[in-house]
This record gives sequence, structure tokens and C-alpha cells, in this order.
Amino acid sequence: MHAVSLQAPYLDTAADQLCFSLDLTERPALAEREVFVGGLAVRLRLLGASHQVFAGPVRETVACLPEAVRGLPTTHTRRLAGWSYDFSAVTERLGPEEFSARVADALSRADAAEHSLCGVFPGSPEAVTAVVVEAREERSGAGLAWRTWHSYPQDGHIVSTHSRLEAR
Repeated sequence: MHAVSLQAPYLDTAADQLCFSLDLTERPALAEREVFVGGLAVRLRLLGASHQVFAGPVRETVACLPEAVRGLPTTHTRRLAGWSYDFSAVTERLGPEEFSARVADALSRADAAEHSLCGVFPGSPEAVTAVVVEAREERSGAGLAWRTWHSYPQDGHIVSTHSRLEAR
């Protein structure tokens, strides 16, 4: 795992402040890592306001965006030139023990992954944003999948996303 201690406070202070976009350019990043997965350059970016993943034609942003409508879609699909992109998000509120266990699981997954980026925010070892990307072999050709976890220890929320990009 590529883990970093982030030197910035939360910019998204609650899970319900997150927004989703596929149309934004780069935002200022606290940490960034470029990896090559499934023949594509993939940029994993941790923001003070969550994450961006740039892969092929996709510029996924999940962040607190003042100019955007708040809330993440449960699912979203987009067809792009030669590609199919699918996104899903789940927000859960957990009790303290289950929250700690789920954060530990996300950190473990990121640690075990070859291609990941994980940031821990100051103030709590359970205030994390983690991104894990892996190649996928699809019936129709090459593809990628990535998962993210955003944890909010102040209220026990964890936001998990799953994205898939497939060549069509």
C-alpha cells in the first residue's frame, strides 16, 4: 500500500456533503500516485475533499464541491467512446466497534493491494480515504475496477464506492 499522513484537515466534514462528477479537471491534491493497470495509466488522487481517479476517458471526482448538488448517486452509468463506466456508492452509519472494524478492513485491503493510495487525516487514525484499483478481465475485453472508502469517525459514517471501466 502507498500510505501517507495527510497534512490537512477535512474539507468534507460529513458524508452527506460529498458530491459526484465525471466532468471536473484536477483539484488541488494532498497526495497523488500514478499506476499502470490493465494497460492504462491511472492517477489516484487524494484531496482535502476526498478523491479523484483519472483512468482512460474517466475523470471521477467524489468530493465536497461547493458548486455541485450534494449527495452521491446510488448508481451511475455512462458510455464513453469505446468504454463503459459504472459507479455505485453506499453510505453506512455504524456503531463504534463496527466502524473501527470496517476502517481496519479498508486499510487491510489497501495494504494488500498492489495499486492503492491511502491517506490518514490528522486528529484520528480512523479518518481515512483509501483507493484501490485492479485490472479486470471482461468478456468484451480489458477493464479496470476501483474501490474507495471515506471514513468519518466523528459520526461513524463510511462511504464506500465501486467503479468499473470496461472496453466495449
